[in-house]
This record gives sequence, structure tokens and C-alpha cells, in this order.
Amino acid sequence: MAEDKKSKNNTATGLDQNIENVLCYVGGWLTGLIFLLLAKENKRTKFHAMQSLVIFGGISVLSFIPVIGWFLSWILWIVAFVLWLVLIIKAYQGEDWEVPVVGEFVKKQIK
Repeated sequence: MAEDKKSKNNTATGLDQNIENVLCYVGGWLTGLIFLLLAKENKRTKFHAMQSLVIFGGISVLSFIPVIGWFLSWILWIVAFVLWLVLIIKAYQGEDWEVPVVGEFVKKQIK
């Protein structure tokens, strides 16, 4: 039974595709990294995992830069939270929603 589900969804964890994609975003860059390492052959999961890693990893790095961290961190984190919610909803709906610029970069890296 587990093998049937895995072959049907082609996911590393055996979860439904949309659930696995949502989990790529739930923990920010950390779960993005975990699922990027787990998803060997599944391009959809790799896309969501890498997009999560690039976006939320980048936001984390930007928040540590002194000028940005002091003056813009609250705006940065509000934008990150809204983006996080949108990405989770779109992933659950089965959409491979691309964040402008980042989505194109991620698609090139996956190929």
C-alpha cells in the first residue's frame, strides 16, 4: 500500500504531493533545505523547496545586515509573513506559483 501511494505521488516521504509542497514552506528556509535534500527526482517538490530556501534564506540574511536590519526589518518580516501565507495556500491548492525573479531563477537551477 505504501509503495502504491509513493509511486502514485512520486514523493520522497510518501505524503500527498500538495502536502509535501506545503511543508517546504512551513519552516521557512530550514524545511526548504530538508525537502531539497529529500526530493531526488520530484521536480515539483524541488521547485517549492528551492523557492522556500532562496526566499526565506535571503530574507533571513537581509535581516542581519545592520542598515536593513535596523530600519527595514519590520517591513521585511511583514512582507515575508504575507508571502509565506500565499505560498502555503498556493502549494496546497496544487499550484506551482512563481515568485517574480526568484521563481525563474529556481526553475533554471532545477533543470
